[in-house]
Parts: sequence; C-alpha cells; structure tokens
Amino acid sequence: MILKKKMTGVIAPAVLAVATGAGIAGTASADEVKFGALYPLSGSLALLGEESFRGLELAVEEVNANGGVQGQQIVLAGGDAVDQNQAIGEARRLISREDVEAIFGTYSSSRSIAASQVSELAGVPYFELGAVAHEITNRDFDNIYRTNPTARHMARTHVDMIVDAIAPELGRDPADLRIGIIHEDSNYGSSVASFQEVFGEEAGLNIVVNEAYPASTVDMSSIVLRLQERDVDIVLQTSYQDDSILFLRQANERDFEPSAIIGGGGGYSMVPTAEAVGFDVIEGVLNADFTQYAVNADFATGVNDFVEAYREKYGSDPRSGHSLNNYVGAKVILEALDEGNGFSPEAIAEALSAVDVPAGETAVGYGVKFAENGQNDAAFMMGMQWRDGALVTVYPPEAAVADLEF
Repeated sequence: MILKKKMTGVIAPAVLAVATGAGIAGTASADEVKFGALYPLSGSLALLGEESFRGLELAVEEVNANGGVQGQQIVLAGGDAVDQNQAIGEARRLISREDVEAIFGTYSSSRSIAASQVSELAGVPYFELGAVAHEITNRDFDNIYRTNPTARHMARTHVDMIVDAIAPELGRDPADLRIGIIHEDSNYGSSVASFQEVFGEEAGLNIVVNEAYPASTVDMSSIVLRLQERDVDIVLQTSYQDDSILFLRQANERDFEPSAIIGGGGGYSMVPTAEAVGFDVIEGVLNADFTQYAVNADFATGVNDFVEAYREKYGSDPRSGHSLNNYVGAKVILEALDEGNGFSPEAIAEALSAVDVPAGETAVGYGVKFAENGQNDAAFMMGMQWRDGALVTVYPPEAAVADLEF
C-alpha cells in the first residue's frame, strides 16, 4: 500500500543537479532519472518555498534509499521561481536544457499557473504539490497533476468551521455573526475569497466586508479600521507571510479584537510568523490549511515518522505543514511511477490514473485519487488553532489533538 513504508535505514541524500540555474547539470546517466524542482527559493516567498522543497527532498531521499523509481536513482534539477517571469524562464530551462521528465513544484499559485503553461505546451507533466488556486487544474490541460487541496477546500473549511464549531463555541447563531473577508489579490487569495463568498452565502452567513489588497502592501491600518467600523465578528484572511504579520500587528496596535481570526494558508501556519508578531498576539488565532504535523497520528498514518526524518535532516521541527504535504504528494507520485513503465507523458498518465489511496493511509490524512482534470479529488483541509506557542489541529474532530477554545 502506498505510503505505508517506514523511513528506516540510512537515507541517501537527494541529488540536486542545479539549485537556481547558475550552472547546467549534465544529462542523467542510464541509472538516473531527472525531474525538475521549481520553487520560490529567494524573494518574499522563499521561506515557504524552501519549506515546500524540503518535503520533496525528503521524499526523493527516501525513495532513492529504497531503490529509486523503476530501478533508477532520482536526480532533481532545481529552479528558482522568484516571480512569474522567472518561473516561466526556469520552466523553459528545465525542459529544454535540463531535459527533465517532469517538474515538481511550486507552492505559489501564480507561479504554478505561469510555469505549468510552459510545460503543457512542451508536453511535459507538471506535478503541483502545494499551490491552491482553483484555476490550476481547471484549464483543460493534459499534463497537470495536483495532489494537494485547493482554494475550494480552504473556503469550504472556513465556512464549515464557523457553522459547525466556532458559532456553537461562541454561543451564537452563525447567521448573526458579521463576517469580514480580506485577501491578497493574486490568483491565490482571489480564488479562495470567491469560494468563501459562495459557500458563505449558501450557509446564510452575513458577509459585511470583502476587500482585496496587494500582498506587498506595507500598511493595512485602513482595512483594520473598516473591519472595526463594520463591527466584524470573524475575520477571514487569505494571505502570505508578510501580509499575515502586518495584519496581526496592526490589528493588535488598534485593539481590534474580533471573536475569531481565521487565516488561510501558509502565512498563518509558519512558526516564524508567530515569532514575528509574538505568541501572545497569535494565541487563539485559527487557520484553515494543509495538514500540520500536530495532528492525530491515528488519522494521519506516518506523520510521526516524517517529523522524525525532518528533525534528523534539518535539525528542527517542521516550520509548516507545507513540507509534510509536499512530502506526501511526491511520495504518492514517485511510488506510482515506480509501478509504471517508462516516463513518457502517456506512461505517467497511465501510472497516476491507477492511484487510489484511501483517507487515513497517508501522513496528511487525506487520500489521493486523480480526477480527469488531474486534481486529487480525495484531498481536504483541516482547521488549526495557535495554543501555547504551537499550532494544533482542532477540526475536524477525527483529526483533532485539542478542542477549539476562545
């Protein structure tokens, strides 16, 4: 069964052929197979980009230690997707000069969208392990596969948490709560916000603010003021790290204390975010995101083995669940390819069409089964809360390690 192997023995180091395009790796030897690894490794998204890459790196090392894929050791040719233009250029380089069989990536939705357009035109498979924008797997592409949950799953989790858990905990009718939606304005934040509106209206929620802003903004005080003026009870923020920190700081400075703040995505799941704003400020803040490592291990088979391997290699706890989700996605794909015959786009499509991993049998809890558009239809997100300096899973109940508290 996929992902049931223990991570035992000495892990062979992953071979990273070229980290940022500064050098050119030679053609893979007969006993090697080369894949691209395209992540933002510099710039404003570098922290989560690197954390995401670490998950892929751990998966590759484990698979290589167990014999590789179809008897060949995996070599990663790296690319730095610092922005959309560079993502396009790096995807072209990985395909034309590195001659990769497929590309793994990429965390940022806008960069994934840009780079996967290049790979689709070239007929090269693209494995997305962390970007959530709905558009990624809804463009009628033949060579895109996404293992992680999407913007739709994130918004669904936000609304379900409000209705099923937060409103009852507050002793309020969900319809009486005043909801404020704020989001960075790229494909990522806009995609999540659009589904928050749809699902919120379906659930009868009272959305009184819906405002976009550039992720690069340096002042959110006017947004905080509008949320205060509209008496918002629950804030939903879909953000990256810098804008998460900015909002939490300025909300605290203005003594804005809504009943709940629910983040969306990696900005709210990163330990460095909590350190930047202060653990007293982030205490009780919620997040809907990928599975984090503080999750019921009976529900997420192998999560403790992942954490142990991460600590051994990097000398710390995982900084976010992004490494865990990239690890699981990569493991599923690589183990499926090991059962295939060659690495042509047709062979890869055939191998991945056979994947059917039930929920509860992966280290992220959700299952994996690819739909016709390449999206993992068995994926879902979870709800977490910052408590005593740690982000712990509180929703759904079967995955929780703590009860929701205010």
